[in-house]
Amino acid sequence: MVAQAGLTDDEMDRVFQALAAATRRDILRRTLDDEHSVSALARDYDMSFAAVQKHVAVLEAAQLIVKRAEGRERLVRADPRMIARARALLARYEEIWRSRIDRLDALLAEPDPPSPPLPPTPPPASTT
Repeated sequence: MVAQAGLTDDEMDRVFQALAAATRRDILRRTLDDEHSVSALARDYDMSFAAVQKHVAVLEAAQLIVKRAEGRERLVRADPRMIARARALLARYEEIWRSRIDRLDALLAEPDPPSPPLPPTPPPASTT
């Protein structure tokens, strides 16, 4: 079985389902360097504020972002800890597949074994 870099199956499902949507990937990208209010994030998308809130909630459930209240605003920022855990998991998958490809390359590079000698041909039967 694949080492899961400390992620449970449920955590992996939440992370990769959260990253499956382009809007959520964009929200995550925008919050990597700086904290943003949900309303500021929502201004840049052609969707309702409620829809952006739902995207933020999915990212928060996956622990990819952290949300905090400051007065009446909700501020969000990417959580580098879960991103690092997901990256470690992907690196492990890459390591497994590279190892498999290396083994296949080595197998294909081996010279063909010599063919076994053919059995002797019996003499033709006499027709007398």
